[in-house]
Amino acid sequence: MTNSHHNPEHLNALAEKFTVLPHENRVPDAKREQLIDKPAFGQVFSDSMAHMTWTEGEGWTDRRIEPYGPLKMDPGASVLHYAQEIFEGLKTYRHSDGSLWLFRPDANAERFQNSATRLALPQLSVDDFIGSVAAVAKADHAWVPRRHDYTLYMRPFMFASESFLGVRKAKEVEYCVIASPSGPYFPQGVKPVSIWVEDTYFRTGPGGTGFAKCGGNYSASLVGEYRGFEHDCEQVCFVDASTKTYLEELGGMNMFAVHKDGHLETPSLNGNILPGVTRRSIIQIAQDEGRDVVEKMIKLSDLIEDIRSGEVTEVFACGTAAIVTPIGRFKSETFDVPVNGEAVGEYTAHLREHLMGIQWGEVEDTHNWMWKICD
Repeated sequence: MTNSHHNPEHLNALAEKFTVLPHENRVPDAKREQLIDKPAFGQVFSDSMAHMTWTEGEGWTDRRIEPYGPLKMDPGASVLHYAQEIFEGLKTYRHSDGSLWLFRPDANAERFQNSATRLALPQLSVDDFIGSVAAVAKADHAWVPRRHDYTLYMRPFMFASESFLGVRKAKEVEYCVIASPSGPYFPQGVKPVSIWVEDTYFRTGPGGTGFAKCGGNYSASLVGEYRGFEHDCEQVCFVDASTKTYLEELGGMNMFAVHKDGHLETPSLNGNILPGVTRRSIIQIAQDEGRDVVEKMIKLSDLIEDIRSGEVTEVFACGTAAIVTPIGRFKSETFDVPVNGEAVGEYTAHLREHLMGIQWGEVEDTHNWMWKICD
């Protein structure tokens, strides 16, 4: 992707493909400012949404920005019966000069296409994906918080809307983008979280949908997550379903281990793990700094032993919503092991600050990851 794709003129051209429909009931300014002051994650929604329709034979039509509101859906819609849907998550950042930016939306667009293929849904072009996100951000620019660490979280999603109870590819599909002004994913601040290692329930398996960003993966993770809550853990980590031996990912985040010689290890993308955009970015940053990053199948028993011996000095999770989150403890039915004295690791903190610095325009963006929407 060339630099010309990152300028506001290019994004404007993509966004202008979406017709902005009249909106007579926007939230009043005073009420909006109250809502975006310190919102909890994903609980407040902005005025507008993008919407497109796909039908077999016609492809994608009716690109529009319309008022946020309920979707009209037939009770027989395929998504309600066979869970044929996918989604993405990315953020709009307001820099100190007031300008609005996206972080690597092309990577999210690429993953969205891969998810669509796995769920037998139609492909959405990279241009339509980025254009729809930019169009919502421009329409609702006043909803992007000015407070540091607060963003407008963008949620593109696609689902099978055809009313049909047979099991096959849907002939009618809807695509939307909604936006939610959001604060930190963990409102208690950046502190190490405790992880429950789940080996009874699994989010996916070989040949499944693990690499796709679809709702089924997340609903499958909930039982394990709540088992973690019962054991005083904030998050759950899953092992592989085949052997119950190898670490995969958290309920909604990837994971890294920092070794005492400075190299990083992270579970390899074996088809069971979501290829995170934040994961990909952290690998690049670490390599830029001269650190080796090893993608491999990591045995749970090896990680626990390496933590106990001091070979692994830090472990952290990462994802779009939470950025970089230190892990302070691993628990299961058979062990309870603290990491780094349950303190925030030095390199974990550095990676978080560096990545957020790029996203907020405070650290040089050497890889042109940031896309400017408007001034």
